[in-house]
Amino acid sequence: MNNVRLLLKYFAPYKWSAVKNIIYNILSALFALLTFTLVKPFLTVLFSGEAVVANPGPFQLTSAYIGAFSKYYLSVFIEKYGQSGALTLVVLIVIGASLFKNAFIFLANNCMAFIRSSTVRDLREKLYHKILRLPLSFFTDARKGDVMTRISNDVQEVEISVMSSLTMMFRDPILILVFVIYLFISSYELSLFALVLLPVSGWLIGRASRTLRSSSLLGQQNLGKLLTIVEETLTGLRIVKGFNAEEKMKAQFSESNEKYAKVFKRVIRKAYLASPLSEFLSTIVIMIILYVGGNLVLQGSGSMTPANLIVYLVVFSQIIQPAKNITTAYFAIQKGMASIDRIDQILDAEETITEKENAIAISGFNYSVEFKGVWYAYNNEPVLRDINLKINKGQTVAIVGKSGAGKSTLADLLPRFMDCDRGSILIDGVDLRDLKIKDLRYLMGIVSQQPILFNTSFKENIAFGVKTSEMGDVEVAARIANAHEFIMETEQGYESTVGESGNKLSGGQRQRISIARAIMANPPILILDEATSALDTESERLVQDAILKLMKNRTSVVIAHRLSTIQHADLIVVIDDGRIVETGTHTELMTKQDGFYRKLHSFQAI
Repeated sequence: MNNVRLLLKYFAPYKWSAVKNIIYNILSALFALLTFTLVKPFLTVLFSGEAVVANPGPFQLTSAYIGAFSKYYLSVFIEKYGQSGALTLVVLIVIGASLFKNAFIFLANNCMAFIRSSTVRDLREKLYHKILRLPLSFFTDARKGDVMTRISNDVQEVEISVMSSLTMMFRDPILILVFVIYLFISSYELSLFALVLLPVSGWLIGRASRTLRSSSLLGQQNLGKLLTIVEETLTGLRIVKGFNAEEKMKAQFSESNEKYAKVFKRVIRKAYLASPLSEFLSTIVIMIILYVGGNLVLQGSGSMTPANLIVYLVVFSQIIQPAKNITTAYFAIQKGMASIDRIDQILDAEETITEKENAIAISGFNYSVEFKGVWYAYNNEPVLRDINLKINKGQTVAIVGKSGAGKSTLADLLPRFMDCDRGSILIDGVDLRDLKIKDLRYLMGIVSQQPILFNTSFKENIAFGVKTSEMGDVEVAARIANAHEFIMETEQGYESTVGESGNKLSGGQRQRISIARAIMANPPILILDEATSALDTESERLVQDAILKLMKNRTSVVIAHRLSTIQHADLIVVIDDGRIVETGTHTELMTKQDGFYRKLHSFQAI
């Protein structure tokens, strides 16, 4: 039920299109009914040889009056134009009614096409926007391939299984309702008997579709695992080939592919069961009604004449296909609801990094960044413990320590990629959590340990963090980062593409482009997470000189493993097991005989 409410929530902006769809479906159903009910006056007057029927008198909203009215005017028409003329009239009326019926069906489907395309578009956008809002910690456990499956295959499954089925769910119940009303007017005894049989059919169909949703959910989960293997293979293809692991990856893919194929086969088999099962049950129902109705005619029941029974069966037979459609739609919706469940898991995921309602705008950095009693834990394991640190404006602060000590986590807290569990981080005396997130991140330029580039041009990658850019500014940033020369060596210069994740470039070149991007953003605070780790000796020297010039008038937080690159820092903070164990300049820390920093430095010197 919650999933249905979720789907209806996406319908809300298009409720008037839904209302128009319903109106058009009602009109098409009425014209369809008119087409079939013309059988009765045609049979009773055209072929029975009855005399002209008396004028039924003033209009009354009863089935008896409507029947008498049609008989009277048709008999008058026959008397004036003959049976051939009456046949022509009936044919023209049927053609006209069919024209209007199909015209209204087209208009109804046109409204539904707008609803379907718009709803799926909105659903995909909501998912993508949600992914951008979720904290980085969410994607630590989530598989990238599975997330991609949800935004692509699951949304497509909703469009195919659920949205297409809603077309039938909007149209066919209206058609059935209109026809059932007519059937009750024709013979309520026979209609009541039919209504007893229909729930039995529905119960049998419900039992057949009960496990379809769970099977479909399992299938989508297996597809997510399958795409994860493909994504990891493409990302790590160099390692796969380098370690002769092709056969191992083939085995993993084949196993996952086989699991998905088995589940998919079960889902499709159950879905294919819908149409033949509903048709078989419908045939049983209509034969029973034919038997009961035929007995009423043979017994001379006043309300059931041969003509009435034929018309009744004609109209009732038109309910079979809509009923089959509803059954098929029910199966499809059950299949699609599994995808809605998976989409809902993303949309309902907790957004731990949120902005306060009255967040403070900030346009610059004036005094200091201060960590006060900061704790952070991942899976209940403390990563940072009681961090107290003050970074004054203009200072270069280096964070050093062993791998896994908590250095990158400390840096990730500054732009609020995650929030501390205890304590606070202040910028100019204001807690980060009280600031507008966009304003906070505009203050910072980030160069990560693994350079992240996008499959666009050099120019677009360098200018990624700014709203507007001039070519001259892009070139200046590239020159400072020692990237201009190799960019100009490419065929189209700054307009050349870097490839997916920058795969057309060497590791050092990728890192220099990411440094140029940080330079281009011109932030007052720089976060350099091993910014020179991927550079060769010559490039490292040139880029290090550029970074030193860049950091002169900025506040910089430098995370470093290679201690030779941070000897110039104003303050070196040594972290071990999530705690600050030493602080000071390079000279001060080297004077401590048994100091942690001195040991690290001596190991690297060796």
